[in-house]
Amino acid sequence: MAKTSFIHDDFLLSTKQARELYHRYAENEPIFDYHCHLSQHLIAENHEFADLAELWLGGDHYKWRAMRTNGVDERYATGNASPREKFQAWAETVPHTLRNPLYHWTHLELKRYFGIDELLDGKSAERIWKKANAKLPKLRTQDLLTKSNVAVVCTTDDPADSLETHAQIRKNPGKMKTRVYPAYRPDKALMVGNPAVFNPWVEKLAAAANTTIKSFDDLVTALKKRHDDFHAAGCRLSDHGLENALSEPCTLAQARAVFDAARAGKAAAPDEAARYGSFLMFEFGRWDAARGWTKQLHLGALRNNNARLLGKLGPDTGFDSIGDFPQAVALSRYLNTLDSTNELPRTIIYNLNPADNYMFGTMIGNFQDGTVPGKLQYGSGWWFLDQKEAMEWQINTLSNLGLLSRFVGMLTDSRSFVSYPRHEYFRRVLCNLLGADMARGEIPNDLKLVGGMVKNICFANAREYFRLELDAKYSA
Repeated sequence: MAKTSFIHDDFLLSTKQARELYHRYAENEPIFDYHCHLSQHLIAENHEFADLAELWLGGDHYKWRAMRTNGVDERYATGNASPREKFQAWAETVPHTLRNPLYHWTHLELKRYFGIDELLDGKSAERIWKKANAKLPKLRTQDLLTKSNVAVVCTTDDPADSLETHAQIRKNPGKMKTRVYPAYRPDKALMVGNPAVFNPWVEKLAAAANTTIKSFDDLVTALKKRHDDFHAAGCRLSDHGLENALSEPCTLAQARAVFDAARAGKAAAPDEAARYGSFLMFEFGRWDAARGWTKQLHLGALRNNNARLLGKLGPDTGFDSIGDFPQAVALSRYLNTLDSTNELPRTIIYNLNPADNYMFGTMIGNFQDGTVPGKLQYGSGWWFLDQKEAMEWQINTLSNLGLLSRFVGMLTDSRSFVSYPRHEYFRRVLCNLLGADMARGEIPNDLKLVGGMVKNICFANAREYFRLELDAKYSA
């Protein structure tokens, strides 16, 4: 009897209806990646990866966390071990990731990009290393986006960042049909509690805006100038990573005082930073609404927990976790303040603590106003919640409390150019859930009805919601 591949055509699809939904309505839909951390520089230069370790392990704190947990020394994760040694350490870790989404993602990526069906472990590592590396010359960054059928990539960009690379991509897209846009993420503007980070960033922002920043008013002017520059570059999304929504009352005089103190090297106290940050967050919301942008609020991460390794390795290296911050009151106040003056933009709210699922699911319903289908969105499973179980929680929460049919679907939220099978993973989970409902008679056994919703969630809803210019291949 022939051995069945682990990643086969009907992977995760447990009913006939699920299989039909996926293969007929989801499988071939394009990808609208409206939030990720891909490097626009690597896209612009159509970077060729030196080996599988650079492609797979560079910057991937998901894998680094698993390797550390498996007892792997840091030199094989972020350290100075050779690429082949790092890959071997990862390969030997993979069998220990059974039931972790990394096991699924690893084998989906091997199958989709390299045609490799073999399970990765310490013994198969050398064969897989050689076979995958042999294909890398034809899998440059733009090739990977094309192969993944990606219509849109929205990178994550600080307002102090140059937009020249984005302009370069627009002028010279090569053969790829993928449109690449910046997304405005001004998190460092709020870091008055850490003058050592804040003050050099202010100088960088001043240079990007071609101005000087001597006062808080200058800061706001420079941020608005960059918001306008981003809009001219095609940007239609902003993004904020916060512990919780910032909505404290703050006068202009108070904001000015906090700014002046931070510029003088005095760190703002937490309550001062919250008020100052609130002032700016309301400004950002008004700008987004005026420009017709979508605001993204990523709420709930407790970052940089390990002070020793943060000092050694820096941020974004795998030492963040779910926080248990109170969310409801501040989030309601933020949305309500903007809505009260008709300045609430389209907004996507992502939560990291599953205990808050139903609160977030009900909060978006408070501010739907009939002007845009799904104006307020309950964002897809994010970070620690972008795996099968938590995806189902998110889908079920939205289904029970809102309109799943208006959901703008999955995003990648990754630094890796081979993470696009996460969209396939989400689509399989979605179809499996709906297919089971159909099989039980809980929703109509009507492929056209349910399949139409699936197709919209995969791509069309995002295309209509974000209103970004697409290549003709992906336009309606």
